[in-house]
Amino acid sequence: MDWRQYIHSDPKILLGKPIVKGTRLSVEFLLGLFAAGWTEQQVLENYPTLTSEALRAVFAFTAE
Repeated sequence: MDWRQYIHSDPKILLGKPIVKGTRLSVEFLLGLFAAGWTEQQVLENYPTLTSEALRAVFAFTAE
């Protein structure tokens, strides 16, 4: 997966932290939700602007 289609950073948004494009949700925040025990379904229900592909991109970005 090419995470670059879903993840970017802009110094004007969240001080340049990597975020999911089209949102103000940082990679760090989303990983924190999973670390706290949230499931993919819970994340998608609570943040309807996200997609399953965007969440996979978060993991691909982190792995790289």
